[in-house]
Amino acid sequence: MEEFRFLNWKVYSDAREFFQEIIKIVSKLPPYLKYEFGSQLTRSALSIILNIAEGSGKNSDKELNRFFDISIGSINETLAGLDVLKDSKIISKESFERLFEKCKSISKQLGGFKKHIKNDN
Repeated sequence: MEEFRFLNWKVYSDAREFFQEIIKIVSKLPPYLKYEFGSQLTRSALSIILNIAEGSGKNSDKELNRFFDISIGSINETLAGLDVLKDSKIISKESFERLFEKCKSISKQLGGFKKHIKNDN
């Protein structure tokens, strides 16, 4: 197995870029949301990246799939947080839609990995 193979994966790169956008949003949150809500949003977005990386180092496809499932769960959690910010008018509908598309792309890439792994077995 290639060492640190996740560093070459587009999904990892896209998840990192998405995380940077979340950091920018959180940095602009009002104080009453920044620490609790902002921390949760940051952790869920970071979880996407970290589970991709951790899963890539596992020895079995079953384990890799489990970490991809966790990443997909974290994408859903992050998107729900963004939806709440949109409803609260803290981010615009346009920003939400752009971030939604990034979530969808990352989720589809992970789903493609999972499908590829399943078909190889």
